[in-house]
Amino acid sequence: MTAIVTDRAPRRVRTAEGYGAAWRAAPGRALFLLTLFPLAIAGIGVLAPVFFAGVGLLILGIGLAFVLAALFIARGLGMAELFLLRLTGLPSIQTAAGGPDAAGHAGFWSTATRPLRNGHHWAALLHGMIVRPVVSTITFGITVAWLSMSLGGLSYWFWSSFLPRDGETVWGGYVAEALPWLFAGWGAWNVQVVLYLVGGVVCAVTLPWVVGGLARGHHAIARGMLGRWRSDDLAAEARAEASARGAAVHAEDAALRRLERDIHDGPQQRLVRLQMDLAALERRSQSGDVEAAAQLARESQEHARAALDELRALSSGVVPPLLQDRGLSAALVALGAAGALPATIDVEPGLDESVSPEIARAVYFVIAELLTNVAKHARATAVSVTAMRRQAPSGTRLDVRVVDNGRGGATARSGHGLEGLGERVAGLRGTFTVHSPEGGPTTIGVQIPLPVTR
Repeated sequence: MTAIVTDRAPRRVRTAEGYGAAWRAAPGRALFLLTLFPLAIAGIGVLAPVFFAGVGLLILGIGLAFVLAALFIARGLGMAELFLLRLTGLPSIQTAAGGPDAAGHAGFWSTATRPLRNGHHWAALLHGMIVRPVVSTITFGITVAWLSMSLGGLSYWFWSSFLPRDGETVWGGYVAEALPWLFAGWGAWNVQVVLYLVGGVVCAVTLPWVVGGLARGHHAIARGMLGRWRSDDLAAEARAEASARGAAVHAEDAALRRLERDIHDGPQQRLVRLQMDLAALERRSQSGDVEAAAQLARESQEHARAALDELRALSSGVVPPLLQDRGLSAALVALGAAGALPATIDVEPGLDESVSPEIARAVYFVIAELLTNVAKHARATAVSVTAMRRQAPSGTRLDVRVVDNGRGGATARSGHGLEGLGERVAGLRGTFTVHSPEGGPTTIGVQIPLPVTR
């Protein structure tokens, strides 16, 4: 599979869960909370010396290397936390796929210093030096306390009997004295066992909620500081727009050059010949050679008619009259009927209402070029074209498929026709895919986002 352009849309994940699901996820979340704390302590133990040493040595120049090292380490620790978050069963957090200038600079120095211009690295440094240590210390303490009370409280009746109590006062006695209406006649040890058991039951019942809430808190902080930001989506959108404009300009330039070449090789040559014939006709008429003048007049008419036919053909290559007058569906049906190879055209009813003139013109010429390629190179006996609308996460898309039963082996190589078609489709923010194994069949897909209709 060769893809010219690809895109990706984020997938929403439902995070609501019941009590049973919370219990099933509790071990992983507790393990995450217990594991993150030593990671946070080790991280600040490395980040703080490296970063502040770099700040102190900036005046000597070598401090920049320390600062860059701290940013890289912070980013790595952030990725490690995102990896550990998988234990919680919460939705995965998307990360930015490159710095803000990833598409603009390619030099060594620019690449090496990219973290200095990347807000994600600075956010990871702030998270690793302040946020993660503080938050993980709190959540670690709460998790340990809850787990200890859950396990210890439920089993206190057993292991407390092995503890020495000689010369010591069991605190359950104070509770019995403070609440005589509740524990009248109870022994101090019995009161203590009951209170521990009640506390263990409460902590055990609420354990999945507690560790779940703590894990969600870490997840929310990590999503905001370590995950993909809205600005990353906007930057990716801007880069895609720039790429689409570049592809459109390149495709349009190639089309204009081809049109210029066709005019030069066709109508222009005939018009030059017509001009010469008319000059010769003038000379023959002045000399009185009527028969020769009549013959030149007939030849001039033929050249004029041929030039007119070629100009009509070229103008239909710019904007086909049928496409302009009756829409894409009718133009595709006529294109399939006029082809050198039997073509089955399947167009979704009502498609013309959703397709703008720019998209219709591009799709028409892409399909016309593909059908020409099939007839010339594929050695196929049949070809089918389908065009319909499909719903995608990013909106409605026009989905076109051209399938032939030829020999296969088609690729979108540089400098070949399929690459130019891919650039034309990319100019409309679409995707152009080629699947053509040896022996066929060949399937070429075009997907173009359609504008939102109101």
